[in-house]
Amino acid sequence: MASRNVLFIGYDGVGLLDLTGPFTVFWSASWFLSQRGEAPYERRVATVTGGPVATADGITLMAERLADFEHVPLDTLIVPGAIDLTGAMMDPALIDWVTRNAPRARRVCSVCTGTFMLAHAGLLEGKRVVTHWQATETLRKQFPNLRIEPDAMFVRDDPVWSSAGVSAGIDLALALVQDDCGREVAMSVARQLVVYMKRPGGQAQFSELLHAHVKHDEPFAELHDWLSTHLHDETLSVESLARKACMSARNFARVYKTKTGRTPAKAIELFRLETARKLLEDTNERIETIARRTGFGDEDRMRNTFQRHLNVSPRDYRERFGNREPAVALA
Repeated sequence: MASRNVLFIGYDGVGLLDLTGPFTVFWSASWFLSQRGEAPYERRVATVTGGPVATADGITLMAERLADFEHVPLDTLIVPGAIDLTGAMMDPALIDWVTRNAPRARRVCSVCTGTFMLAHAGLLEGKRVVTHWQATETLRKQFPNLRIEPDAMFVRDDPVWSSAGVSAGIDLALALVQDDCGREVAMSVARQLVVYMKRPGGQAQFSELLHAHVKHDEPFAELHDWLSTHLHDETLSVESLARKACMSARNFARVYKTKTGRTPAKAIELFRLETARKLLEDTNERIETIARRTGFGDEDRMRNTFQRHLNVSPRDYRERFGNREPAVALA
């Protein structure tokens, strides 16, 4: 079997882990394939001009020229993301090369904000995609015809594969390897790299759920400050928030939904969820205590909310993100 050519698109400011994470997965898979006498992946990095490419992380990589791959068979084309894609998006030679050559590849992939480049090149019309959680709304506004799945780690909508933020490129590459070589090879790679074969939960675990809706200059900022200190009150309701805002319940619910994009009831639930997350990360309090402190009332109700929004239980969330230092006993 011929080698599979995997070409990574480079540009100044590219995210180092966006590129090297998936690159290392294909390197590891190639090692295991060679042990079985099978052809490895040919991994290459190319830019418009070739030569040194400065990553956003301060490390310089050497790249080949994209022009040298005009007639090379492409199995997989991968576009890594960056914190700032402005330069890459304004490079007509880069966008033109991707637009013309991506259709030659068996599959085209983006890591993190690399989705923007594929969209700008006209390759994602009507596709299901994902990007870094912080860039989701921007992607939605700039490319309204895309079907964005904000909580996925990666999305496959052939021939396009896209992944969430930064390290999710590793999840994507493992899925690509499994699709090519089977679960045994992919599992071997995951074990060698000491990563999850499939991470539990989605990228909502790593986002700030209220980020876009709790700002100091918004009309309900004072109400949100009050709400954050009264989460323990299990009787919190639309009516109690409306009274605090000096509005009728009906008018408050309408205005709140218009201004924040969420119903008051959903906001209460998310404030409780976000506060419970922080307590699980930063304290050693018992889960039942956290459930009471945040107004869930009991552990079952809090667990159901965690599963619905994060696809993980409070106990598992603490295992992954909590402070592992033992609690200090007070005399």
